[in-house]
Amino acid sequence: MKCFITAILTGLLLLSESGFAQGDLLVTPNRLIFSGNKFKEELNLVNLGNDTTTFSISLKNFRMLENGSFKPVEGNEADSSSADKYLRIFPRKVTLAPHESQVVFVQCRRTSEIPEGEYRSHIYFRSEKNYKPVGMEGRSDTTLMSVQLIPVYGISIPAIVRSGNLKASALLENMKLDQTLSGNYNLSLDIIRSGDMSLFGNIKAEFLTDPGSKSTEIGVIQGVGIYTEINKRHITIPLKSIDSEHLHNGIIRVTYRSPDNVKDSFIAQKELVIQ
Repeated sequence: MKCFITAILTGLLLLSESGFAQGDLLVTPNRLIFSGNKFKEELNLVNLGNDTTTFSISLKNFRMLENGSFKPVEGNEADSSSADKYLRIFPRKVTLAPHESQVVFVQCRRTSEIPEGEYRSHIYFRSEKNYKPVGMEGRSDTTLMSVQLIPVYGISIPAIVRSGNLKASALLENMKLDQTLSGNYNLSLDIIRSGDMSLFGNIKAEFLTDPGSKSTEIGVIQGVGIYTEINKRHITIPLKSIDSEHLHNGIIRVTYRSPDNVKDSFIAQKELVIQ
């Protein structure tokens, strides 16, 4: 009797860019924010693969940890800050031919009784390919076992509901420059958040020989969020290849800024003097 074993590797990704692709699926935009009178948003899904694929869509809850990773929140662990009770998605399942696209609608069922605050859940997209072991056709060896490793990727984007006049600010603290064994440099720091809403933006590190000199970009991390369940997030920025001869007697300036299309994009800035 033939014995088939299929190992499914599921990747859950919560990154944020203007467009978010993983596996065979591209999702835009990268996050949804319902505030003020906004009640409806559209998501555009594109099948980047070569096969017709069905994607299921659901709502899940996660908590961010200080290192930027996420912990699933299951069942009764979900708290009052989850947004799933206010969100409705249509359709919940999409079948796309290769390179075909479709719009998915997300509705916020906001009521006048919603307490002031920020609520967040994640819209989760998962492939439902009919995976089958391959390479066994025509064989009669009853002792042969087929092992097939198939990556099944999931994409998760945040959906945020805001009620009331919410504010947040941030400070950059504990900046430290470290040299790796390979000779490259990393810059570590903490984002300290205060207020009653989350923050999201890009981090850029620049080097200046003195306060008035022209800056040189030495490191960038895009899509850095810090959500309301944490007040501090630790970040490590890999710096571009700069040897120790050039990275001294100057200033490293780090700026945390919202994406360019967001009003009041500046969030926080700090400088580190190095000798």
